[in-house]
Amino acid sequence: MDYQFNLNFEVRDYECDLQRIVNNAAYQHYLEHARHVFLKQKGIEFSALAEKEINLVVIRVEIDYLYSLRSGDKFFVGLNLERVSRLRFGFLQDIYRLGDDKPIAKARVIITTINEGGRPYLPKEIEKLMMS
Repeated sequence: MDYQFNLNFEVRDYECDLQRIVNNAAYQHYLEHARHVFLKQKGIEFSALAEKEINLVVIRVEIDYLYSLRSGDKFFVGLNLERVSRLRFGFLQDIYRLGDDKPIAKARVIITTINEGGRPYLPKEIEKLMMS
């Protein structure tokens, strides 16, 4: 699959549980880090948005776990951005192990932007991202 963005990782020992596989919660960290780096590459800094009282929030996460990673495994997170509705957008994210391209996980993360009053809206910074 072609992705708008890819980011490589390596599993660290402390991300594994007693079964010696990556704990399921660690996958959300991988996905989130890839989203943050993607946005930064697009010129969107979380801290700068927060200073303007623009808050990106996750409102839904769906993850299909297909295969487990282990300590030392190298892998990548690929992502594509999609418009879900006028005020929501989604990240379609896949995790593949490097070397054999084994599919590890597939995720869909839905995001919206809220103002200081907690109301959803679409600031120009995010609208511009959706147009690129």
